[in-house]
Amino acid sequence: MSLKVDVRKLDLFNQIAKVGSQQVADSLTQMTGLDAGIELSKINFLHMEDVKTHLGNTKRVGIFVELTESPYGYVLFMLDPGDSKRLAGHMVPGDGSDGAGFSDMERSAIQEIGNIMTSGYIDGWANVLQTTIDMSTPSFVYGPSSEVIEKMGGWPDQDMVFVLDSQITAAGTDVDLTVYTFPELQPLVDLIGDIEVDTDVQADTQADRDVAPGS
Repeated sequence: MSLKVDVRKLDLFNQIAKVGSQQVADSLTQMTGLDAGIELSKINFLHMEDVKTHLGNTKRVGIFVELTESPYGYVLFMLDPGDSKRLAGHMVPGDGSDGAGFSDMERSAIQEIGNIMTSGYIDGWANVLQTTIDMSTPSFVYGPSSEVIEKMGGWPDQDMVFVLDSQITAAGTDVDLTVYTFPELQPLVDLIGDIEVDTDVQADTQADRDVAPGS
């Protein structure tokens, strides 16, 4: 397996994170009227056993979808339970449940929010990667963050995981959510490798850089 990328294309990883996250913020603003924006966007390469540590063990609401086309993998939205209820309240005013649980209407509203945000996020990815990416319907989970990974299942047999980690906040509120993306490395590298970039570098000069150890 080769995980080498032309050094001139490394900025595409940042573009993927930023464009997709901005689409999420825009979708959140349109749905709820909140002034949402990107607070932080970063890239991590983690060993599989470190993913749960990265997510932490705080109880969260998770909405995830599986990418059914290259680069495959998962997109996961993580929210504080209180934030989830507030967002659901913007979709179905007056139907909030009391206590720590979620009503069927709240779950449905949160899943719909996740569906719209994920669609925008994946569209942003697809635009940068110059492809189309299909996905599964969103799944709702509630519990410790680290356990969400187990519920997602279907992880590829690889030592390293490429994680795009973006935090979206809404100005003037306590609402924030984090988008985690876990694409399969080889398909992602292949897609980026197929993209032509404008460059002033001489044609006979090829500079490659490993994007992850173990290639």
